Amino acid sequence: MSANAQAPDLTVALTRPQLTRFPLDFLLIVVDLAGMVALLLWGIHMVQTGVQRTFGAKLRVFLGKALRNRFKGFIAGLGVTTLLQSSTATGLMITGFTAGGLVDLEPALAVMLGANVGTTLIVQVLSFNIAAIAPVLILIGVIMFRRGAVGIRDFGRLLIGLGLILLTLHLIVGLLTPYDNVPSIRALLRTISAYPILVIILAMGITWAAHSSVAIVLVIMSLAASGIIPPEAAFAFVLGANLGTAINPVLESTTKNDLASKRLPIGNLANRLIGVALGFIALPYITPWMMATVSNSARAVADFHTAFNLVVALLFFPFLAPFANLLRKWLPTRIDQTDPGKPLYLDPLARENPAIALGFATREALRMIDVLEAMLMGLRKALEYANRKQIVETKRLDDILDKLNAAIKTYVISINPEQLSEQDQRRLREILGFVTEIEHSGDIVDNNLLGITAKMVKRGVVFSQSEQTELLAMIDRLIANARITASLFMTGDEQGARMLVSEKVKFRSIEISATDTHFDQLQSGHIENMETSAMYIDALRNLKSINSHLVAATAYPILERNDELLSTRLRQE
Repeated sequence: MSANAQAPDLTVALTRPQLTRFPLDFLLIVVDLAGMVALLLWGIHMVQTGVQRTFGAKLRVFLGKALRNRFKGFIAGLGVTTLLQSSTATGLMITGFTAGGLVDLEPALAVMLGANVGTTLIVQVLSFNIAAIAPVLILIGVIMFRRGAVGIRDFGRLLIGLGLILLTLHLIVGLLTPYDNVPSIRALLRTISAYPILVIILAMGITWAAHSSVAIVLVIMSLAASGIIPPEAAFAFVLGANLGTAINPVLESTTKNDLASKRLPIGNLANRLIGVALGFIALPYITPWMMATVSNSARAVADFHTAFNLVVALLFFPFLAPFANLLRKWLPTRIDQTDPGKPLYLDPLARENPAIALGFATREALRMIDVLEAMLMGLRKALEYANRKQIVETKRLDDILDKLNAAIKTYVISINPEQLSEQDQRRLREILGFVTEIEHSGDIVDNNLLGITAKMVKRGVVFSQSEQTELLAMIDRLIANARITASLFMTGDEQGARMLVSEKVKFRSIEISATDTHFDQLQSGHIENMETSAMYIDALRNLKSINSHLVAATAYPILERNDELLSTRLRQE
């Protein structure tokens, strides 16, 4: 090569400025563009996985604490999705919090409104011409990924993903720019652009297939910046992309028999559908105003994308409560009675994403609390009314606990350990500990407490009025503690954990007081039926044991995580 020779330009090499053979050359353009879109999707995937592995557990805890009112929920959804760059991923996290009615549907819908706005912020950033920093981001990311510790490696993955996104957008613009004035291309796009409804449907289908509205909007920005598509068509594409990204969560719902599990994705799809319809009607009026306000086409697309989601959020936010009630009415809770021990939420495909898979396992684990609560209520009825049929029905619930326990453990240990961050590994251990403690609690109800009740029914003996009152009060307290346990499992609230631990002290005091009173009555000869004495003491201790399992299931891990738990209760010299 001579001294005056120049290195080939990558952008020029990737373009074909003359369409001498229209069908073949057009096909080659589509293939090039499809490859670049695939690279863009991979960059977005790397950003998402990098964020999830770095902040996954913290994001779940943050969402759990924010899901107390719709205002906090909106801000949390916006913030988390800005990091994840996937409203779908945020929605999958929220479904775990809405299981079992622990979190109201209203703040969950608010989170999704915030999540939809959050997906637009990275588009806003990338609408600026910052492609020059792409090689620097990739270089730093590779160095961190290859030489750093686990947390640094994950952050390096995030930087590599951002670099790939910027580089791909630059290549797409370089690919499309030479065809700005090609008559055949312009004629084809003018034909399509003349029918905005067709553009919306096309964009909806592409976004559904790509599973990323961010990627599609970024491509639309590149097309608009190159002058390939007119502004009104670009805005219609944005509307279709916003609609398409809301379809996947509805179609991919893991629970087909329980319509309640679809409330959140269907609610999100409904508000976007209404927003798109209104946007379509207003499109002829919005386009001239936007282009007069914003001269840069790519910037106009990004601004329209953000404005659309903000307007939808403002439109629906005041009506979230009646909207949530309407969704509950249309989509009532249904439980498959054919096999209640069959897992409902353990999606095998989700195991590729540890954060999402652990969210599904968490949601399934909450069903175990529901079953345990049903067992305690059945025990109460059997004890109060000496009902043999109730004893049999309640004992069957323990089989459901056993099946769910086995299914959840099998699911979580099948997740590739190399994909688990330190926070994910801790969450996995918490899930395993939780289901184990709940399963042990069910065994105590089944083998011990129901056994005592069945023995009493068989022999025709009953507890005294004071004994029965005391036992029923303890069972009621256990049911309340089981609900607190479920809430703590989702939120990780330290104050709630302390409250649950204090319940252990109260149970111990109740047991000691009741036992002392009982022995005093025994010694004074006031016990009419001596046969129930040992059964009563056993029942007290078994109830206290169940409460200890509930405390160990959630409160201890939370306090231990925050260094609030002593390693021993022995007095130090």
